[in-house]
Amino acid sequence: MEKKDFEAWLDNISITFLSLTDLQKNETLDHLISLSGAVQLRHLSNNLEILLKRDFLKLLPLELSFYLLKWLDPQTLLTCCLVSKQWNKVISACTEVWQTACKNLGWQIDDSVQDPLHWKKVYLKAILRMKQLKDHEAFETSSLIGHSARVYALYYKDGLLCTGSDDLSAKLWDVSTGQCIYGIQTHTCAAVKFDEQKLVTGSFDNTVACWEWSSGAKTQHFRGHTGAVFSVDYNDELDILVSGSADFTVKVWALSTGTCLNTLTGHTEWVTKVVLQKCKVKSLMHSPGDYILLSADKYEIKIWPIGREINCKCLKTLSVSEDRSISLQPRLHFDGKYIVCSSALGLYQWDFASYDILRVIKPPDFSNVSLLGFGEIFALLFDHRYLYIMDLRTEKLISRWPLPEYRKSKRGSSFLAGEMSWLNGLNGQNDMGLVFATSMPDHSIHLVLWKEHG
Repeated sequence: MEKKDFEAWLDNISITFLSLTDLQKNETLDHLISLSGAVQLRHLSNNLEILLKRDFLKLLPLELSFYLLKWLDPQTLLTCCLVSKQWNKVISACTEVWQTACKNLGWQIDDSVQDPLHWKKVYLKAILRMKQLKDHEAFETSSLIGHSARVYALYYKDGLLCTGSDDLSAKLWDVSTGQCIYGIQTHTCAAVKFDEQKLVTGSFDNTVACWEWSSGAKTQHFRGHTGAVFSVDYNDELDILVSGSADFTVKVWALSTGTCLNTLTGHTEWVTKVVLQKCKVKSLMHSPGDYILLSADKYEIKIWPIGREINCKCLKTLSVSEDRSISLQPRLHFDGKYIVCSSALGLYQWDFASYDILRVIKPPDFSNVSLLGFGEIFALLFDHRYLYIMDLRTEKLISRWPLPEYRKSKRGSSFLAGEMSWLNGLNGQNDMGLVFATSMPDHSIHLVLWKEHG
């Protein structure tokens, strides 16, 4: 057939083909295929692959590809990376996708880092750690042995754990090595806090003392309480030390001289916790940068302004029940913005600017669960059997770790959380070191530590 005649025939056939129904078109194609030889079938196969298997990630503008990728979950994206080198290159280059995936896992990210491959690697590291948490495989345990009597007081800071015991000693331990760095003779310790040079102890003998680590010498003795001192806090900048006692009072002392500056009254139960912290929010009663003292007993949390002045009056009293039918746990969290405390009813979070209750978190069977640490993303909780991690965005428990039969205490000084920064979001570096410590009936200290990354 001549080219001119063939083109005319093809035009007529095309017009007729377009007028057919889909079923008729399919039958026509089936008939033509049955009449075709190997050359025609090979030609048909090659052209169908081009028409049907179009690589949209390769053909679309990069910005549009990124927009489409945002709708896929990270696990699907990882599978898509295996399709081809081109797909892997495009998907790995989408910084926002991997940053969002990390945030959704509760990961802290630095938005200034724009290297997309970095964030893909961070996501892979993050998903491994979160899987370990879910599978209850993220932690390991160890013990510190050295005391010869009950260990009651514990305090942790920067990889170091201080322990105070009824054997009239306090010890400073390197958690990573399990080695005792300092051991000094003290009184019976109900509370401890330390820095590089000194140790401050509250005692069952109703006094507070300050000790020098290097020599073991007592540099200051604070006398005035008429009951055991269950909690201490201090600030070198203000030259102030505060102490909470079983005599229902909080005392404010000059740290350097040991002089009692003020005795704060109003509590009607043992004061089991005092916290000295800078305020981070503004309200009618305080401004950012002001120092605030929180003191807690069995039923109430009292808020006091504090600084270089001697006198101060209670700004506010917080409680969870007006009739005192519900008691508070002795572990109190205050970060300058929020106050968090647990009770048999659940976790209570107050806004420090307004003193309003922001939320009450009630996990299942919360009556025996106590607070250890509270952050922006996670909370660390425990009961007599397990250590728990809660995702505060969903208020669901996402992990647990078995605990031994530790020494129980109503006043709560014999257990504490370790590193706390990960509660505001994991970042691949803050998930290391101490998670939890508690004293045991055999006078050892049981440690729960993060496992190294796989």
